[in-house]
Amino acid sequence: MALRLTTYRHSTALPADLPGESTFHSAAAFRLYESTPGYAPLLVVATDGDRVVARMLGVTSNRVRHLPMPFRRCVVWGTGEHLSSDHDRDHVFALMLDRLTAEALRGGAAIVEFRHLEQPLLGYKAFRTSGYFAVRWLRVRNSLHSVAQAEDRFTATRLREVQAGLKSGATVTEATTEAEVDAFVHMLRHAYRGRARRYFPTSDLFARMRRVLTEQGLMRIFVVRLGERVIGGSVCLYSGTNAYLWFSGGLYRTHARQYPVVLADYGAMADAKCRGYRHFEFIDVGLPYMHHGYREFALRFGGQQLSTRRWYRLRPAWLNRLLGWLHA
Repeated sequence: MALRLTTYRHSTALPADLPGESTFHSAAAFRLYESTPGYAPLLVVATDGDRVVARMLGVTSNRVRHLPMPFRRCVVWGTGEHLSSDHDRDHVFALMLDRLTAEALRGGAAIVEFRHLEQPLLGYKAFRTSGYFAVRWLRVRNSLHSVAQAEDRFTATRLREVQAGLKSGATVTEATTEAEVDAFVHMLRHAYRGRARRYFPTSDLFARMRRVLTEQGLMRIFVVRLGERVIGGSVCLYSGTNAYLWFSGGLYRTHARQYPVVLADYGAMADAKCRGYRHFEFIDVGLPYMHHGYREFALRFGGQQLSTRRWYRLRPAWLNRLLGWLHA
């Protein structure tokens, strides 16, 4: 039987039972973005009869930071979720890629971006055929299942920083109230000020994420406190057996002795280890420059550097060919 592709733009039309384990392509994530001003989710579901074969969620944002015009960007995490071994994954992905790209561009997106691919060559042929160009990217992944404690593979310098931060009076706890989330968002926005490339979502999205995803065990926010003041924090997403550090930051200039960023990342990683997650990954460690501050910072937690790609499709089409040639 031929595969059927269905596009969903409103949660009221979603199937009552949508199988899958990926948080990034779930109905919960769809409803979260749908309820947040400035975001428009787009879900493509492939079915064979009554059986769901694959699903792919793209989220269009109304703006791109630091650009003079209100460009819309559609972002997809990974290459969707493939749920059937009876169908060729590359063929299914190619069909869904064409559908999502056409729908996103028709909906006004100027950029379609696929980020955080698990394997650098995954979907390579389909992306090229659909007019995308690739940019080399990097990941840092920690294996938690092979260590007794999260800090077992930390460098000696990182261990000293964790111990010094805790000894100075700083504490790491999970944010459980709206006031704590508001304080965290205010701190993180201040910490990210001036980072032209770094994406930062709206405050509404953080608040809704805590209410929707935390209740389902799909996300946690950790805050670093010195007394009553929030000086650092991190956001951790959970999908399957993996934990993903989505955001982290701290007031490291005014509270250098407390190492707030180190403690924020350590708290998220230690909690993931206690909850039985197999891997902990730093999202968005950046381009493969020879010297990269954040990547070197992440590697001191004992993780492994992995190569990946981000794929982009821009409008107009000739720009993709030009940028593809530049990044070849």
